[in-house]
Amino acid sequence: MGALGRSGVSAVKWSTVSSLVRFALQLGAQVVLARTLGPQTFGLFAIGMLVLTFANFVSGFGFSWSLLQRPTLQNEDIRFAWTWQVLVGLLTTASVYLLAPLLAGYFHEPAAQPVIKWLALACLLTAAAAPASYLLQRDLNFRAVGLIQVGSYAVGYVLVGVPMALSGWGIASLVAAWLVQTGVTLAASYALKPHPVRPLFWYSGAGLALGTGRAVFATNIVNWLLNNMDRVLIGRLLNTQALGLYNVAYNLATLPNTLLLGALQPAFMATGARLQDQLPRLGKAYLQMLASVLVLGVPAFVFLALIANDLVRLLYGPAWRESGWVLQVLFLSMPAYVVWGLSTPVLWNTGRKHHEFALQLPLLVLGAAGFYALAGQGLRSAAAVAALLLVLRAAVIGMAAMHALQLRWTPLLPQALRGLLISGLCVVGVWLGQSATARFDNAGLTLLASGLLTLCLVATPLVLRPRWLGDATLGMVIRFFPAVARFVQRGDPPSVDSLSKQLP
Repeated sequence: MGALGRSGVSAVKWSTVSSLVRFALQLGAQVVLARTLGPQTFGLFAIGMLVLTFANFVSGFGFSWSLLQRPTLQNEDIRFAWTWQVLVGLLTTASVYLLAPLLAGYFHEPAAQPVIKWLALACLLTAAAAPASYLLQRDLNFRAVGLIQVGSYAVGYVLVGVPMALSGWGIASLVAAWLVQTGVTLAASYALKPHPVRPLFWYSGAGLALGTGRAVFATNIVNWLLNNMDRVLIGRLLNTQALGLYNVAYNLATLPNTLLLGALQPAFMATGARLQDQLPRLGKAYLQMLASVLVLGVPAFVFLALIANDLVRLLYGPAWRESGWVLQVLFLSMPAYVVWGLSTPVLWNTGRKHHEFALQLPLLVLGAAGFYALAGQGLRSAAAVAALLLVLRAAVIGMAAMHALQLRWTPLLPQALRGLLISGLCVVGVWLGQSATARFDNAGLTLLASGLLTLCLVATPLVLRPRWLGDATLGMVIRFFPAVARFVQRGDPPSVDSLSKQLP
């Protein structure tokens, strides 16, 4: 069946479907909430989320992650992970609640204190849900994982958050939406994957779990700092309004990326855990994914960067206009984010769990210096530093993954050239669309014209000659969309396996 295998392909398919549905829900809800609440309120909520995401990394400590990595699993492994997840979750919840005044003071925003206190409860809920969630991923049951993600978001934001915001609840609507979403995730995960909950504080395999936990904890802290330094310093050096503008742009830029990685990374991690002793197969899957990112992902994000200003005008309105340039720069760096996200499972599945942490430490120092020096100059400077940092992280972790799999970058050069050529078609399509509609000054019309013209310019040559995508990317497309095979020219359509064998 090729590099990923039937179970891996099925997992990615379910993850992709659920990600698309969640993308639609998330985009719709965020647009309504942003238009209703405004940048100031979103900046206030962003402060709470910065604290919460850091606290979640602390409360996780990798106990449940070890369940995904173990070759075989016993009840004692699950009981130990559950026990300590809940205990650390309780401790983290209490700590965040008590530290809320100091944390709000750091951002010079007293109104953030109740937000932080309420969101502290999510630390416990997230920690308690982790064992069942990772057990579902271990089973490659991404149908259940996807349904939980979509259902919890729909209940939390669509059924609770949006109605509360429209009724004038302000920041409380965002806090309630997050807590409800987290609570539903906990209940649904355990219902679909019940597991032993009898406390177990120590057993013979605890040392291995703690070793994995320490590596996950250190890596998570470094990744959190690298992912959030920009918002921490914007909130500190600028103001809540600026943080709201930046955070919405960042969330919109990473939304398709987060959903794409949410679909690919867990499946790749779980599948890769089963291929730890089969480096050629793991390397083939990795190269195929990278080729697809270069050929399809780069042009897609170039297109999104080109339409960013019109997208902000249409979705969020004039109050969010300053987010347009930030969104452009961040969109251009998103392919690097995907490469980084697909490279980290390689390090973990090849016994290099400490490398992600160690290799990114110099980048953490470099990024901190850059953000501290430039974040105070405005949103554009902060966005430029954030984009550059993502590219550097992708390069460092990507090279480490290639070395671990004994691969070279040179076979990917033709894929990069294909991506650049398709990106050029995107540039022409958007330019034609924007030029044709400039006199109307209508963001919706401009987006429609740019999208249709770009689609025609890109799709026509690919439909006429799909092999221009390259065998690696075409093989990945056919693997998930078998109907595409009938459009392949030059004789009989190649099978998925034959295309897989032609990978660089």
